[in-house]
Amino acid sequence: MKEKKELQSTPSIWRNGRFRRMFAAHTAASFGDWFDAIAIQVLVAYRWEADPMMIALIPVVIALPGLLLGSIAGTLADRVHKARLMIVCDAAIALLTLAILAVPGPAWLLPLLGLRAAAGVFQMPSQQGLTRTVVTSDDLFRATSLNGLVNQASKVAGPLLGAMTLTVLSPQACIILNALLRLCSGLLLWPLRGIGPALVSADQQAVAAEQQGKSAAHTAPEADEAKMREEHVRASRFFNQWREGWAFLWRSRMLLHTLIFGLFGLIAILMIDYQFPTLLRVLAPGNESLLGWLVSAIGAGAVGCMLVLNRLNRISAGWGLGGGYVLVGGAIAALGWAQPGTGLPVLLMIGAVLGVGNGLYIITQNYILQAKTPADMVGRVFGIQSTVIGAIMVVSPLAGGVLIRIAGAGTAFVWIGMTVGILGLTGLLLQSVIWRESLADSSLTTEQNADLA
Repeated sequence: MKEKKELQSTPSIWRNGRFRRMFAAHTAASFGDWFDAIAIQVLVAYRWEADPMMIALIPVVIALPGLLLGSIAGTLADRVHKARLMIVCDAAIALLTLAILAVPGPAWLLPLLGLRAAAGVFQMPSQQGLTRTVVTSDDLFRATSLNGLVNQASKVAGPLLGAMTLTVLSPQACIILNALLRLCSGLLLWPLRGIGPALVSADQQAVAAEQQGKSAAHTAPEADEAKMREEHVRASRFFNQWREGWAFLWRSRMLLHTLIFGLFGLIAILMIDYQFPTLLRVLAPGNESLLGWLVSAIGAGAVGCMLVLNRLNRISAGWGLGGGYVLVGGAIAALGWAQPGTGLPVLLMIGAVLGVGNGLYIITQNYILQAKTPADMVGRVFGIQSTVIGAIMVVSPLAGGVLIRIAGAGTAFVWIGMTVGILGLTGLLLQSVIWRESLADSSLTTEQNADLA
């Protein structure tokens, strides 16, 4: 009786063994990424003393694979065994990460970062699609919140542990840790490699089983003929599915407006996203660990926000997207106004506010994209998003590097922060116009209480 009560009190998503494995793998990969990101930024900005334009090239080479391969990767993720694709990507990322240890300077670092990013492009839509496959629609909001929570929790612990590691060891040690954690991620996903691409969601397993039973009744000649027809149209179907993804996105008002609103903000944010070391070199010269502390504060704010959202299980689109950008923009501007000698508690408080805004925005956007997209199109929609973000990341960081060279890091942060804040305020005031369509998916039950109106 006691065990039965404990089972009933456990959220259904944690009784899903497949999701638990995905969650653990995602946690390992996310922590490794942040160890690595802090190490590379310290290596480039402090050890190699690269200028803002060289620093701006790093996100550009990371973004190019997303621009070139994003929508193709999304279409591929909808057609293949998603877990197998993720395992291959983890292995490739681990090997390329270890190769970074041999580079002598930024010029050699950039190509390796680009190749590693290419592997990551194929992993993201696979992870989103696999989540949609193994999680029921009732648990989708919670799964999205938990995945986002991992991203932000790793932003707390990863940079914090990375900063501690840097004080004792070197950036190379953090890079090795990333490679090891990527291998752990692949091993955790290994038991899921048998999940096929055709099963579109946990809700539709019964329907799929019924169809499989009917198809088994076909005669052998009919099966052979069907197989030949399938092979004949396979190439054309790939292109058609890619085109269907773009057409569906264009027809969906909610998805289209959400992506457009987010991309306008990203154009500004990505101008300074990789320039935090440039600003911190001015505020606290020689303090390499400050970057880790600030990023940890950003992650802590996001974690707190996501814990609250996960408990409430609801947020309005206007407050989640618009309010998130108001907080992000205000915090970026506040960092720009900070002067050399500003106390660490003040900087950490600003970082926490930035994290709260980031958490609001990420959870709301990801839930909209998943809840308003059919299960068999999730990979394509997220792949398209990756493609468009990749295009922005090719231009915005370079523009940010030029702006910092002309106006200085502090002034650039103030201008960009105010731009993002005004965009968020516009979203708050016009939310009934921008997101008029109800976010409540018809397949969601009233018990879900994920009322994203």
